[in-house]
Amino acid sequence: MTELKKTPLFDVYKEHGAKTIDFGGWDLPVQFSSIKEEHEAVRSCAGLFDVSHMGEVEVKGENALVYLQRLMTNDVSKLKPGAAQYTAMCYEDGGTVDDLLIYKKDEDDYLLVINASNIEKDVSWMESHLIDGVTVMNISDEIAQIALQGPVAEKVLQTLTETPLEEIGFFKFKDDVNINGVKALVSRTGYTGEDGFEIYCHKEDVQQLWKDILEAGKNEGVIPCGLGARDTLRFEAKLPLYGQELSKHITPLEAGIGFAVKTDKVDDFFGKDVLKKQKEEGLARKLVGIEMIDKGIPRTGYEVFVGEQKIGEVTTGTQSPTLKKNVGLALLDINFTAIGTEVEVQVRKKRLKAQVVKTPFYKRG
Repeated sequence: MTELKKTPLFDVYKEHGAKTIDFGGWDLPVQFSSIKEEHEAVRSCAGLFDVSHMGEVEVKGENALVYLQRLMTNDVSKLKPGAAQYTAMCYEDGGTVDDLLIYKKDEDDYLLVINASNIEKDVSWMESHLIDGVTVMNISDEIAQIALQGPVAEKVLQTLTETPLEEIGFFKFKDDVNINGVKALVSRTGYTGEDGFEIYCHKEDVQQLWKDILEAGKNEGVIPCGLGARDTLRFEAKLPLYGQELSKHITPLEAGIGFAVKTDKVDDFFGKDVLKKQKEEGLARKLVGIEMIDKGIPRTGYEVFVGEQKIGEVTTGTQSPTLKKNVGLALLDINFTAIGTEVEVQVRKKRLKAQVVKTPFYKRG
């Protein structure tokens, strides 16, 4: 049995009584206190997440933009230094290689943040399409990432730095920010549906940073949070998870992230023809929200029916901690995706009634 990978914060988990699980080959905390408590902390004050398992890749060189335009569904030419962009990489058939963030640090200098379970696959995909005048460097093992998310995130982090954080707008970032003596890239991005920051630093510095932030946020109710709450938070905000809402069999348009697919950009990119056709001719299926009418929870992989016809399946589902309702995201046949459509979810041996509802389930006020 292969040993699970550990982040540079692994030794600190014990101090908080974390319960860890195998997550894509990583030994990561599913919760520190309880998923519900951590979820509520992020919605009402703030929570601190270890996301050091995520991958970081540097793309540099005079042809870096040309190269990224060929790989990405979004229009990377629109990025200015100090800004971040959400995008996807696709295969020729429109299926998704990964969804990711691109940070433009300078002309010809980009940082890509990719999903942990996809690091090897993504890097080999990128390397197989390399062009002259570009270098691709996987620096995942050097970089640690933590995320401070919630309404008081800025207030707490500001006590540790002289950099005016209100100047970092949504999807903007500053590099070399001094946080209590630690140099970090601070980005106003996140995966929770709340305001907050994703903070990248050298792996040697992350334990100090983690402790400093928790100490600074103690009186504001900031607590360490695990993957369980990260999943319920992103789910309520309808942020896709690779392997569930996105995969090599699901296109970005089907997953509802069409805003990150620019089929009208001049440059060709992998999957462009298929995605353009989907945009013009319409989708055969799409991701929607469902809410249970009968008592039951729609779990990942559960089949969805109308009469005897199977029309799709649930990609993620749970009892929403914020709404206190049993809801799910489901990839369904386009003919059954109108709001209010009644469907049935196969929950074990029973078919239970549900209906298609508006998403996201939660939007920050």
